[in-house]
Amino acid sequence: KMADQSLLTESVVGWSIFSFILLAILAFCWFYIRKYQSRQESEVVSTITAICALAIALITSALLPVDIFLVSFMKFPNGTYKEWAANNVTRAQIEDSVLYGYYTLYSIILFCVFLWIPFVYFYYEERDDDNINKCLQVKNALKYTIGFAFVCVVLLLIGAFVPLDPPTGQNSTQWQKVQYLFQELGSSHGLYALSFSISTLTLIGMLAVITYTAYGMSVLPLNLIKGTRSVAYERLENTEDTEDVEHQIEKLKSKCSDGRPLSSRDRNNLRELESRLLVLRRRGRHLEIAEKNCCTKVGRALRPVKVRLFALYVFRSPSKGAKILPWHVCA
Repeated sequence: KMADQSLLTESVVGWSIFSFILLAILAFCWFYIRKYQSRQESEVVSTITAICALAIALITSALLPVDIFLVSFMKFPNGTYKEWAANNVTRAQIEDSVLYGYYTLYSIILFCVFLWIPFVYFYYEERDDDNINKCLQVKNALKYTIGFAFVCVVLLLIGAFVPLDPPTGQNSTQWQKVQYLFQELGSSHGLYALSFSISTLTLIGMLAVITYTAYGMSVLPLNLIKGTRSVAYERLENTEDTEDVEHQIEKLKSKCSDGRPLSSRDRNNLRELESRLLVLRRRGRHLEIAEKNCCTKVGRALRPVKVRLFALYVFRSPSKGAKILPWHVCA
């Protein structure tokens, strides 16, 4: 009874902590997506998709420390198991629950990457301006999503069958070899297939992070040397461009003030100007927010410090400075 009571207490504490972390992750994902998404072009479904996908990725990452915590929490500091974890069956149940959690979250990640996110993306990518012909939108989105699903199936098949050991019997028939493949796949519970697919996605993500980080670090010195224009100057320039585009739009619309229709060329120009006007107005709103942002003001004040630190880094590192300085001069 004491062991069962201890197990119940530890389970309640563990699940309470995990629930708190889950709520914190959901709140962070909602705040992060809502902060950086476009207010004018956002959709409810795409917003929910982005929040859920980011939350699932973070929850999957948070499951690893939970796994380590559960394993370490079963033992006392001297290495012996606690009373509620002394039974092998209890430990096996906890390990299986964590394993099923990994399976579930990784499967949801594959579903999001290869089915849910592509469908939502291409559905709104194919959307017409007049919000008509929904069937065509769904058809085109499904067409592209099937391609992603095919890639997922290929990855799962490669991960399921490639790393298998050859059959033990040298004189096995072809049917026995096929049976052996499916027996091995069933005995591993699809672990190899799932692991290979997740590892492939991880490799792609790691290469993207390496490329993005390397580019950012290489461009940082150039940005420090080149400098940036002030937000106030960019707002003034954007306002002038907006007024110029509005004047051109009014000039085109004045051609049909007497009831005559515009030519096809004028209609195309009008659509392009209206699209450009939307972009300029959106940029103006972003510049207005950036001008009022405290980080922009602090960064402007700290710019001399950043330049001095970069110069100190170059001249205090002769080997690195010899490699960096000629590259900047050539650039």
